[in-house]
Amino acid sequence: SDHKIIERWERIYLEEGPEGLSVERRGRSSTGRSKKLPKEVEEDLLAEVQRLRAENDYLKNLQALVLEDERRQHKKRW
Repeated sequence: SDHKIIERWERIYLEEGPEGLSVERRGRSSTGRSKKLPKEVEEDLLAEVQRLRAENDYLKNLQALVLEDERRQHKKRW
């Protein structure tokens, strides 16, 4: 059981940082509805996710083009 407590502390530390360990956690956690973000914050986060996905796709395509160009340059040398 001590092993499980240490695993729980490690998980809390990794997820929440040192501040997470200072929060007292006794009893059962709430099973109620999760707190909803304000509409503006939610929209900002969704826009950021969309922007990051587009950037990720762009970088993947760029990497593929660079690799293809390198392969062509390599073939020209031989």
